[in-house]
Amino acid sequence: MNIEIYTLDYCPFCKKAKAFFDEKNIPYVEYKLNGDEDEEFRKLQKKFDIKNEVTVPQIVINGKRIGGYSDLMALYEAGKLKF
Repeated sequence: MNIEIYTLDYCPFCKKAKAFFDEKNIPYVEYKLNGDEDEEFRKLQKKFDIKNEVTVPQIVINGKRIGGYSDLMALYEAGKLKF
C-alpha cells in the first residue's frame, strides 16, 4: 500500500492522521508544505484537480486522493480501508 500525506507542521488534523497510521504501523510518505501556503495550496489544487478550497492534510492512498483526516476516519469506520 502506498500512502502519501501532505501536511503543515502546526496542523492538528495532520498530526492525527500521522498518529493513526503510526499506531497501526502503516508506513507513509509525508510531504511537508513549507513556504508560501497560498502557493502550496494552489499547487495541491492543480496536482489533484481540486476545484474548491484545499485543506490539510491531503491523503493519497494508492494514487487516489481520499481527502483529509475526517475522510480517512469515515472510510476506516465504514470498513472501506483494508490494511
